[in-house]
Amino acid sequence: MLRYAADWRTLFFVAIYCTLVYVGFAFWEQMEIWQVVLLFIAMCNFSFFSAVMVHNTIHCPIFQQRWMNKVFQHFLSFCYGHAVSAFVPGHNFSHHKYTQREKDVMRTTKMRWRWNLLNQLFFFHTMLPDIMRDENRFVSAMRKERPAWFWQYWTEMIIFIATQAVLAYLNWKAFLLLVLIPHHYGVWGIVGVNFWQHDGCDPDHQYNHSRTFTGKLLNWFAFNNGYHGMHHDQPTLHWSLLPEYHNRLIHPHIHPALEQKSLVVYLWKTLIYPAKRLTYDGKPVVLPPKVKDGDWVAELRVNANALDLGAEA
Repeated sequence: MLRYAADWRTLFFVAIYCTLVYVGFAFWEQMEIWQVVLLFIAMCNFSFFSAVMVHNTIHCPIFQQRWMNKVFQHFLSFCYGHAVSAFVPGHNFSHHKYTQREKDVMRTTKMRWRWNLLNQLFFFHTMLPDIMRDENRFVSAMRKERPAWFWQYWTEMIIFIATQAVLAYLNWKAFLLLVLIPHHYGVWGIVGVNFWQHDGCDPDHQYNHSRTFTGKLLNWFAFNNGYHGMHHDQPTLHWSLLPEYHNRLIHPHIHPALEQKSLVVYLWKTLIYPAKRLTYDGKPVVLPPKVKDGDWVAELRVNANALDLGAEA
């Protein structure tokens, strides 16, 4: 059934998310404020974990059967807060194929606040209009290029919106605090990781194009997404294999500053104090002139990149 046994953890996390939603709605009236607060925090975290699982599954679907992957994407859409297939255009086709270049809709050089913390905080909201623009154009193009993917996208979207409407009707307060806001946090987080994974790196270097975080606790909960350099080298490699491949193929060559042990320490130094925006080798980041996004959708080669389509791969 599963391609890799490690994805029992994925299914376990999905089950936890769904259980938390059930508990929140079933026992809303009986819960004390402190219980609501704890549940809200848990929902925010598991919404982010769900976003990480979305990222993993659109690169490497977890089931052997396509129909099971298509169904699973509906469950993930419920946990994530948006159609899973919507992650494909901006991430798989724009970011991965044109990392930090004009056709990368999420390139970090768009962020130009002097205080680096603001670059991180507003990264998602700055990128969102461009992401949605390209998503809409990509979906329109896919109606002709890959009708099966097109209908998978819209089926996910329609069913997701319907389930959200039902939850909002049942209890709008619980929906707001336990579903809608946590979903926004999860999407804000998964898009925002691009900033600390790539800012100040060298997109033209064979190994120094991404920042890697090797902390064991982080990578257990984030499904090894700290090993971002290896992921960019082989995007379809299953997440459970990333540490092994990183140690063998990336670690001997990567600049030491791009292999961080602690995400918390890195974010403190980069965003809080001294909060200097530096390249990986310690130089101030020099931002290029502002340019419009390159039109990667017009050059779309779907059939040549069929492995990037999630369940339709």
